[in-house]
Amino acid sequence: MIQENQSSRVAPAAFERMLWRHRGESGMLIPLLQAAQDSYGYVPASAIEQISGVTGIPTAEIYGVITFYKQFRLKPLGRHIIRLCKGTACHVVGAEMIGQVIADELKVAPDETTEDGLFTYMVVACLGCCSLAPAMMVDDQTYGRLTPQTIRKVIRQYRRDAEKTKGVAAAKA
Repeated sequence: MIQENQSSRVAPAAFERMLWRHRGESGMLIPLLQAAQDSYGYVPASAIEQISGVTGIPTAEIYGVITFYKQFRLKPLGRHIIRLCKGTACHVVGAEMIGQVIADELKVAPDETTEDGLFTYMVVACLGCCSLAPAMMVDDQTYGRLTPQTIRKVIRQYRRDAEKTKGVAAAKA
């Protein structure tokens, strides 16, 4: 069963308006799923139930659509998104091995989020920075000419920064 936090139980206003504006219209499943994901950052079970209620589409069928299209997520993304390039240039110079290092360091497979919610690891077809191969992005920051050591260094720095932020927030409380 998918766990939801309290805030996902009350639909944000934009999603709620779209639900009621398009109530009973055929062909609205994808736009409603996109609106839910835009509102929540993913498609929570509560939104699926609401969409089912206004469209008459069974929840099982809605889950089928969500899992068919890669654009939809059933879980929230991590605070930081790691995108590893698996394009031709990156593949030729070791993206597969780099991907294994990332997975080992984070203890997740591609398209998964770490238990602490800090990272989501994704594999992408191309980042468009072939001269830096192998390459990855963390959020909007590009890292190139990666080695196992640089991967570990980058991930550990993000973890240290998160701990510092957590410590500052706790001190203010």
